[in-house]
Amino acid sequence: MSSSFGNPTPQFGTAEYVGPPERDHCQFCHQPIAGNYYRVNGAITCSGCAEISRGESGRDTHTAYTRALLYGIGAAVVGMILYATFEIVTGIIIGYVSLAVGWMVGKAMMKGSNGIGGRRYQIAAVLLTYAAVSLAAVPVIIHYARGHQRQTQVQTQRQKLQDEQRQLESESGQTQPPHPQPPKLGAGSIVGRLALFGLTSPFLEVVGNPVGGLIGLVILFLGIRIAARITAARPAEVFGPFDANAQPFQ
Repeated sequence: MSSSFGNPTPQFGTAEYVGPPERDHCQFCHQPIAGNYYRVNGAITCSGCAEISRGESGRDTHTAYTRALLYGIGAAVVGMILYATFEIVTGIIIGYVSLAVGWMVGKAMMKGSNGIGGRRYQIAAVLLTYAAVSLAAVPVIIHYARGHQRQTQVQTQRQKLQDEQRQLESESGQTQPPHPQPPKLGAGSIVGRLALFGLTSPFLEVVGNPVGGLIGLVILFLGIRIAARITAARPAEVFGPFDANAQPFQ
């Protein structure tokens, strides 16, 4: 009969790291690790950087912030596409998608920074969340504009008939002053106007539908708050030391 000590009950309350680290360089100072190593928020760290990080926030660097921005922008684009696609397919505007967008942006930024947060991360997360939700109105309005293409074609035909009538009157000696043509907008002007429309769309919705617009603003605020809370600064969690030469249990 085997002894109970020969088959101990696994302890799930304590995280244990066995075996050599996946990388032999510190993720903070990028120096080779000799002997024992630590884990700071899951990142392999040397003893010096572990002592600096202990009880403090993770080390904020330009590289970490840039990577967090890239991840956050990617999440914001995906969130905007999901928001717009849902509204176009279903024809229903559900502001609760803003909560998911805020969560996606916050999690993506923390993934890019390896768990480092702070005030500038929160500001970026807030701006990206708002931009993703508000600019989702742009592809929606473009979709509905294409749906009115037939109406535009009818107006074009009417304008052509009016031009032909003016031409006949001109040939009969009854000249009329030509109607001024509306100025054509360039591509840059069109993009700028669409962007301005998108960024102000949450407030324009309040003007058109006060009750629904206010509810949408409140939900958008909650999504922004989720993104800001996820990207807030947090104390570094330091575990270790661990023996780099330790072998896994058999």
